Amino acid sequence: MEGADAQGTPARSSGTPPAERSDAAEFEDRWRRAAADLDNLRKRYARELGRERSAERELVTTAFLPVLDTIDRALEHVDADPRSIAEGVRSLRDQALAVVEGLGYTREDAAGVPFDPVRHEVVGVVDSDATGTAPGSVAQVLRPGYGAPGRQLRPASVTVAQHAGD
Repeated sequence: MEGADAQGTPARSSGTPPAERSDAAEFEDRWRRAAADLDNLRKRYARELGRERSAERELVTTAFLPVLDTIDRALEHVDADPRSIAEGVRSLRDQALAVVEGLGYTREDAAGVPFDPVRHEVVGVVDSDATGTAPGSVAQVLRPGYGAPGRQLRPASVTVAQHAGD
């Protein structure tokens, strides 16, 4: 009996014409290739991200090397005149600020400016009459903040002036 198996049972057709089966196989092949391409893209992106992070760490470290050099020179003169040590510390601070600004972040330490909750963190309130500062303004900066437009690294810790009765 043609189309029967060894026990004589007629062979069953899959019910799918051969043309549709080949289309399905082609679609499955395309899907597998697309999935493999996506997987390769993810792996390549992870490698590139690692390289970029490494390059950025290298740039920042290189920018700070002059600061470390100044610290080393200052330590060589630890027994020197205290005024020259203070001058060296100021120079070191200026170098560190230049590095931070070179990375795109400015120091925010201005008093008398209007309080901005994005840029300032209130740690105290003082009487505006006693400080001579307008109400709602920064009276004193206790710790400077650092940031860039749209990106605040750290808000400045400030005291804000307010009328005594408010």
